[in-house]
Amino acid sequence: MGTLVTLDLPANSPVADLPWVITIGSLGDGEDWEPVVCGPYERAHALALAQAVVADEELMAVVEPLLPRPDAEAIREEIELARAAAEAPEGDDPGEDDYETRRVRPGRAPTEAEVRAGWGRIAARLAAPANAG
Repeated sequence: MGTLVTLDLPANSPVADLPWVITIGSLGDGEDWEPVVCGPYERAHALALAQAVVADEELMAVVEPLLPRPDAEAIREEIELARAAAEAPEGDDPGEDDYETRRVRPGRAPTEAEVRAGWGRIAARLAAPANAG
């Protein structure tokens, strides 16, 4: 049985509406291969797909949001936020408490049509003017 790791989001978190990616890798040290990164997906699809893939195998799936940024300055701002969080005194950094790790059992993965429809919704959100949301 595999493991799924994802952010533990509060209800109605705006992060849930971001595109999400799945990184799948070996759960143990016995295998040496590069992790596979797939996405973008809507959060529910990413969680269901990751669960379906790792449920019956010794794999780990990390499901996390993408941070689409429109220009270099916005990316620099994210880097500064990450650096500031890393330099924060212990106790100020949310750290592992923000993540949920669980063993997973097989569930229903979204169909190809559902995933493609999700891609359409993601593309529409990313293409929308910044002030429209």
